Amino acid sequence: MEGFFRLISYFQTQSEPAYCGLASLSVVLNALSIDPGRKWKGPWRWFDESMLDCCEPLEVVKEKGISFGKVVCLAHCSGAKVEAFRTSQSTIDDFRKFVVKCTSSENCHMISTYHRGVFKQTGTGHFSPIGGYNAERDMALILDVARFKYPPHWVPLKLLWEAMDSIDQSTGKRRGFMLISRPHREPGLLYTLSCKDESWIEIAKYLKEDVPRLVSSQHVDSVEKIISVVFKSLPSNFNQFIRWVAEIRITEDSNQNLSAEEKSRLKLKQLVLKEVHETELFKHINKFLSTVGYEDSLTYAAAKACCQGAEILSGSPSKEFCCRETCVKCIKGPDDSEGTVVTGVVVRDGNEQKVDLLVPSTQTECECGPEATYPAGNDVFTALLLALPPQTWSGIKDQALMHEMKQLISMASLPTLLQEEVLHLRRQLQLLKRCQENKEEDDLAAPAY
Repeated sequence: MEGFFRLISYFQTQSEPAYCGLASLSVVLNALSIDPGRKWKGPWRWFDESMLDCCEPLEVVKEKGISFGKVVCLAHCSGAKVEAFRTSQSTIDDFRKFVVKCTSSENCHMISTYHRGVFKQTGTGHFSPIGGYNAERDMALILDVARFKYPPHWVPLKLLWEAMDSIDQSTGKRRGFMLISRPHREPGLLYTLSCKDESWIEIAKYLKEDVPRLVSSQHVDSVEKIISVVFKSLPSNFNQFIRWVAEIRITEDSNQNLSAEEKSRLKLKQLVLKEVHETELFKHINKFLSTVGYEDSLTYAAAKACCQGAEILSGSPSKEFCCRETCVKCIKGPDDSEGTVVTGVVVRDGNEQKVDLLVPSTQTECECGPEATYPAGNDVFTALLLALPPQTWSGIKDQALMHEMKQLISMASLPTLLQEEVLHLRRQLQLLKRCQENKEEDDLAAPAY
């Protein structure tokens, strides 16, 4: 029962009838103290079902539920270490050993997916964490996240195996279990991929198939030409696919100053941003974008982020919010260091709410003196190109140019923090590639880099 006390401290009820997989994963990620890399509400950094959307849009989960492979994908995407098995890939004896391993540890937890009918319960497929094991009676404790239906309950392990050893009609595959533990690396600090917008499949296809074809078929004779070819063919909703991670807080809940914790996180994000700006690839991209008149608006991006933040904080759809005005200001940290905050006045049904967006920034030298720069399209585009597989550029016909491009995106030339950021994006790309190819139910392993 060693694992029980961590799990029960974070035990929650699923907020929607089809959110059992998301709720189970939230419980386990919080029990393992994995950092979500952002706040939930107020000052608290906490996994919530609303954050688990990188492999399947929440609207789809709400309507249809979620498959075993997609929950595994979400766990990987959230930065956890995952070992997943269908019953066809394991045995009841191995399952028993895994149950003992997880229930006797605070550092590893198990989520099981099973058919309720075997327990003579109402409903069909379900997910829940396993909270304990009674060796004498060979029984497992299910911490049912549908607490409005059933409290935690003990079931014979053989019966649980039988309930897992059933076919999920939505995938045609057997159910199973996953072991989740703390990662070797935390999730990304500054950038993330999102499949909230339906166009993500089109964008994933563009990156996987079209980019290698474009750079091999077009007459490219310089790095700027490569960037031009890739940039000018980008799908229109590209900016919905890769985003920089914003930290949101309700203005009324916060002091006018940065806390030590906020300052520490902002400092890390600023360091990642600085490292991106110092790459040779960024300099090429920045030079190209300046020639095509590309401009980014912090206030526009902040207004959208404030609406999305208000949605998360209130639980209402962002379509119901509009941001009436934004104000950029500097505030002090504990040691008098400064941070940038954008305060947005968000309106819904005539009611106003002020939301703060904490924005990382770096100082760059220009003719007028030091100038603050914020996350924008040029560094986001740089991060994405760094995250593409090295073989993306193998079709470039000019061998010297191909070698130069591979040097620009080489992991070996990147500082440690930026390496971790790029690895996280590569992992997300591979997981989304599985989803785009409908292979997430077949390949449950962690992505290889």
